[in-house]
Amino acid sequence: VQLQASGGGLVQAGGSLRLSCVFSGGTFSTYHMGWFRQHPGKEREFVAAISWSDVRTYYEDSVKGRFTISRDNAKNTVALQMNNLKPEDTATYYCAADTSDASWWSGRPSGHGIDYWGKGTQVTVSS
Repeated sequence: VQLQASGGGLVQAGGSLRLSCVFSGGTFSTYHMGWFRQHPGKEREFVAAISWSDVRTYYEDSVKGRFTISRDNAKNTVALQMNNLKPEDTATYYCAADTSDASWWSGRPSGHGIDYWGKGTQVTVSS
């Protein structure tokens, strides 16, 4: 399995960005998908996850109401729409895929045990 993330960049506080991740090399619809982020000098942390069926979504508390995760099983992609961005959202964002249920992801320190990771994409929010 390979994951290719894109869409990061520099944006002012209050702005929006949309991250996208393309999945290849496996059966996308059997994987739960999600995003983690890593702030400079800190461990990776959970941001959002979506079940394989696209029915259930989960978010870290600080992004609830601002970020939306979605997936397109026909195009093998998962997206993270980020609105009302804040300087504290500045981080490297990582796409992830795992066969374990999406509801468990927030309880995984640093994403420990996640099956597959994409290369990070940098998001910088200026104040």
